[in-house]
Amino acid sequence: MTDAFPDLSALAAGLLALPPSLGPVRLVAVDGHAGSGKTTFAGRLAVALGGAPVVHLDDLATHREPFGWVDRLRAQVLEPLGRGESARHGVYDWTAREFDDVVTVPPAPVVLLEGVGAGRRAVRPALAALLWMELDAAAARARGELRDGPELAEFWAGWAVAERAHFAADPSRPFASLRVDGITGRIVGDTLSEPFEPLLTCDVARI
Repeated sequence: MTDAFPDLSALAAGLLALPPSLGPVRLVAVDGHAGSGKTTFAGRLAVALGGAPVVHLDDLATHREPFGWVDRLRAQVLEPLGRGESARHGVYDWTAREFDDVVTVPPAPVVLLEGVGAGRRAVRPALAALLWMELDAAAARARGELRDGPELAEFWAGWAVAERAHFAADPSRPFASLRVDGITGRIVGDTLSEPFEPLLTCDVARI
């Protein structure tokens, strides 16, 4: 992401104007390849939303199940939020290889779900909107490897295989409400996909 990050207030207003999708919550997914800028973008969007909670899928995934987190997400996050209750989910420690903490997520007007596969088939019915970080897999991986250093090169090699298999079987990008440039953070296009059409009525011209 560049330092001249765009103003996200118009996008935030558009998201807040959407009808709730999960109980009282508008659940908004930020998906894309690992290293595409999801965490940074979600953090800045959360600020623009007045401090929206962010659920990081890295906290729910594990070494053995990089994409096997759907049941945990449903039981620990989606079902409580759908009832208008605070959610409490485990946090996986990637060094200790175990869940060793718990995070509380209040049923805020908008809750962001950030991570690879956040817009997958099993989650889309609960979403008010799906944002896709537009950066190809090779460029995203190069950025991630540069960020993490050579000691995680083996992890990235294995992750790339798992990610490629996941998106081949269960793509998110075709269903995105909006696409966000992974370098600049600017809106670069939409897919006009029906499930999330209401978002496209917001004014994104100055984002």
